[in-house]
Amino acid sequence: MIARYSLPEMAELWSDQARYTTWAEVEVLASEAQVLLGRVPEAALKDIRSARVPAAARVAELERERDHEILSFLAAFCEDMPEDSARWVHLGMTSYDLVDTALGRTLARACDLLAGAARRLRTALVEKAVAHWDTVCIGRTHGMHAEPTTFGHKLAGFAFAIDRSVRRLEEAREQVAVGTISGSVGTYALIDPFVEKHVCETLGLGAEPAPSQVVARDRHAQLVQAIATLGACVEQIALEVRLLSRSEVREVEEPRTAAYQGSSAMPHKRNPTTSERLTGLARLLRGYAGTMLENVALWHERDLSHSSVERIVLPDAFTVAHYQVTSATELIRDLDVHPDRMRAAIDHTGGLAYSSAVLADLLESGHERERTYRMIQDAANGEDFFTLLRTEGVRTDPLGPDRFLVHHDVIYKRLERLRELDH
Repeated sequence: MIARYSLPEMAELWSDQARYTTWAEVEVLASEAQVLLGRVPEAALKDIRSARVPAAARVAELERERDHEILSFLAAFCEDMPEDSARWVHLGMTSYDLVDTALGRTLARACDLLAGAARRLRTALVEKAVAHWDTVCIGRTHGMHAEPTTFGHKLAGFAFAIDRSVRRLEEAREQVAVGTISGSVGTYALIDPFVEKHVCETLGLGAEPAPSQVVARDRHAQLVQAIATLGACVEQIALEVRLLSRSEVREVEEPRTAAYQGSSAMPHKRNPTTSERLTGLARLLRGYAGTMLENVALWHERDLSHSSVERIVLPDAFTVAHYQVTSATELIRDLDVHPDRMRAAIDHTGGLAYSSAVLADLLESGHERERTYRMIQDAANGEDFFTLLRTEGVRTDPLGPDRFLVHHDVIYKRLERLRELDH
């Protein structure tokens, strides 16, 4: 992913150097297990443990000669090792025993980093929802004025969506945090299953229960689906901010510094560019999700068609999502909210926002539904809704936003339970 949409902690996790560090860790642990089995001498393990993680530039140099990254890594890893020790490295293993087990470790760490960012977004949404729980605003359906709600209620809905996304990500983490060290077609023909057990348990991974030569790719498809869904939930937040930021609405505005310049030609502009960026990044994540589904079906015990895809999609999906979620957190924390504009939008309806309450009251008092509905509808098309209602003998005095918030505490109690997750 380009640096513009990368944060250092996630980008570093997916660097070539980080990958080779994890590969070296897997090779050391595999050798430890082989020593415990009596297949590798203790002296060799000492040399293997003390070997330096090869520099990414050196692996790339050797790959130009070998055209095989794993063999190039192993050559670089063993470069300064005595031959009597080097010959025990990678004993009984195939390339993807190393690659997929290390990938499981990296994916688990990346999931933890992304889930942490998503929890912070959830917290920001909950806190903003609590702060604006009684900030009355107009609800909209089909983009049109509907009934009163509160801005806190809107934000609560987003908070629960992010909470579900966190749980989906946690489930996906469990599915991808697996490895396999089972040999060329997954039969353990040349390697004892104990090696897999030792390596995976040490790394905090599960083991693929019926390995072929690779970890099953439906796991990774599920993961990127979860990431894309998280991205879509962030997009939902961003879209609401964009809609409420329009000039004729201006109920919220993105936070801006004094240095902000919104348009090269129109100095008055205050564009919701952060929200627009979050929306665009969600589109990328949905594309990645579809691509990963193409990786599930491989030829026989394995082919290599998934590899080039994953080298791009997995780092990019995590990096984009991490950036997107972190940016959304900052947006929500510092969002400028205008309660006066929200109330003005309700008042601007001239009472139309209360039409459902009028209908309910008249029906409860015994009026016939079809005639009553038409009468209210006709009044809504007139110049003064309340005046026309009064000519029909309808009382309008008690109508106001509070009428629609009588059970608002029910939702608040649910939000409080979500808030407790962060304390």
